[in-house]
Amino acid sequence: MARPNEVVGALLLEFADLLSMTGGQAFKARAYEKAAKAVSGHHADISTLDLKQLEQIPNVGKSTAAKILEYLSTGKIETLEKMRLKMPAGLRALMNIPGLGPQKAVALHSELGIGSVEELTAAIEAGKLEGLRGFGPKTVENILHGIEVMQAGNTGRVLISTAMAVAEEIIADLKQVKGTEKITYAGSLRRMKETIGDVDILAAANDSGPLMERFAKTPLSEVIVKGPAKTSIRTARGLQVDLRVVPAKSWGAALMYFTGSKEHSVSLRTRLVRQGLKLSEYGLFRAEDNELLAAETEEDVYARLGLPWIPPALREDRGELDGDLPMLVQESDLKGDLHTHTNLTDGVAPLARMVEAAAKRGYSYYAITDHAKNLPMQRMTDEKMLRQREEVRALDAGPMTLLHGTELNIDPDGEVDWDHDFLSKFDITVASVHSHFSQPSKVMTQRIIRACENPYVNIIGHLTTRKVLKRPPVDADFDAVFEAAAATGTAIEINAHPDRLDINDDLILRAKRHGVKFSIDSDAHSTGHLNLMRYGIGMAQRGWLTKAEVINTWPLAKLRAFVKSKRKI
Repeated sequence: MARPNEVVGALLLEFADLLSMTGGQAFKARAYEKAAKAVSGHHADISTLDLKQLEQIPNVGKSTAAKILEYLSTGKIETLEKMRLKMPAGLRALMNIPGLGPQKAVALHSELGIGSVEELTAAIEAGKLEGLRGFGPKTVENILHGIEVMQAGNTGRVLISTAMAVAEEIIADLKQVKGTEKITYAGSLRRMKETIGDVDILAAANDSGPLMERFAKTPLSEVIVKGPAKTSIRTARGLQVDLRVVPAKSWGAALMYFTGSKEHSVSLRTRLVRQGLKLSEYGLFRAEDNELLAAETEEDVYARLGLPWIPPALREDRGELDGDLPMLVQESDLKGDLHTHTNLTDGVAPLARMVEAAAKRGYSYYAITDHAKNLPMQRMTDEKMLRQREEVRALDAGPMTLLHGTELNIDPDGEVDWDHDFLSKFDITVASVHSHFSQPSKVMTQRIIRACENPYVNIIGHLTTRKVLKRPPVDADFDAVFEAAAATGTAIEINAHPDRLDINDDLILRAKRHGVKFSIDSDAHSTGHLNLMRYGIGMAQRGWLTKAEVINTWPLAKLRAFVKSKRKI
């Protein structure tokens, strides 16, 4: 079964959605959204808490705490049940269509009785949307396009790497436009979210015209809307990209405004109101007389609010406005990569090329961790692994030290591929679950804990085994795993590959509370994959990590001591 925190978090988020769709007060919907996030990420099992303890969870008030207790004791929330009865089961699915939000979904239901994607398609084909306010020919065309995208298997969100590639290509092109003073991406992409719904690009120029003209001609795209301040396009695969242009003097305020998140902005607005201020994309103003107080840089705007500059990855309303901020780990802090593969198993590049590419990144050390023998498709043997070790020892990597390791398989019972004697000869090991993903929670939890207890397992790789947008995480008591990892001196990996990003920021925050150490690794299967580290760094920053908590920012001597200390247990 899923963790109670996650189950209740999903119910509270559903409550917020239904409030929005039934015309409830917007502030109440936002409050439940914040409570859902807080409950899902809370370190303690909420089923063990009483009413007073529930109320101590950030953003959980008395009413919300009472609903949580009601669910834990009865298995349902009566108010939510009643709201569900008012809402056709298929209506919420309409909100997943690109270009159709809650208000339009509700309008379609109330005016035409539409409660599913199928009914909407039939209504459009029958011409029933003609004359309906807010549903002109262009809107209907966009809705049909959105349905096509969704039915083709697109959820409306893409991997961060996909969005980043689109954003950086467009930005590189727009930089060439004369008059462009500044340009970057904003929104959830700047905050390094694991999936992106649409791409926000912000530019500064005195005349927006040339930028908008160039942007509207982006190859393999269609224009959704075009104007002097904002133009939106949709790429061939359905990703919406918005370009906003502001004067250079407003750059900082606009960047802050369009970076978000919504939750961060709402909390910031509370501070603004208390100080008699207001913020727009054009600047920070005094409310009573509209006097401009700050705008040119984000630092100026935050400073005028009595705050330090807040890194974008932290802007999720997780306490970043309340106290001291950590010195976040940076990609430049990494001294090595501890999880990589060659063509000896499922990589595509030979050992020498992988090492050469790693050396160009300026690493102090680099680990080769090809798959161990219990994955039959990898065709690994003891002899192959020992021959590779000889090659690694003989390969001169200059100032970069080569570490010979392996990615072990955590078997269904928690055992790994080799005995202690064989394992003792590796410099470092990663152990990962590669099979039997559907084991019951208790079994999966004990399986991973047993791997943590192995004195020759140094890192647990891609802990939840999820594939973003493709495969859900395994069911396990991750807090119990984190407790075991901290107690045994086992690091938990932040797998930087964009289709994994495992563990995610919520789990990082929970693991931190247990005193876990982390390893940010590329899991590279090609030389190009070594450059994916920035996504792992982004996830680590979203989890508030400092370099002291990441073992591959440590000097080699300290890393070796970390490995050695566990083997003495």
